[in-house]
Amino acid sequence: MDVNQPLRLGADGFLLDSHSWDEATAERLAETIGIRLTDAHWEIVRFIRDYHRRFDHLPNARLFVKAVQKELGETKGNNRYLHGLFPGGPLKQACLIAGLPKPPGCL
Repeated sequence: MDVNQPLRLGADGFLLDSHSWDEATAERLAETIGIRLTDAHWEIVRFIRDYHRRFDHLPNARLFVKAVQKELGETKGNNRYLHGLFPGGPLKQACLIAGLPKPPGCL
């Protein structure tokens, strides 16, 4: 996506067209919620994109933490670590940055 084009977002801040997502778009989406992406953020963003691709749905917050734990280990699959990366809600903010739909149960 052209960085000069405005992002097309829904009222909740999520990308309207997930097919327009790329890493530059992710950086811009992260900026909208005050996050500067690091390698640690990218690991979780790529994880949730892959999860969505494989299972064609998004987990709830509890299952998200468990899935991260199973895939990336206990040091990363816990609330403290994930909230440190995404203080506004790990699943919600990871999905927003990843260009995915709003996850179930997120306000």
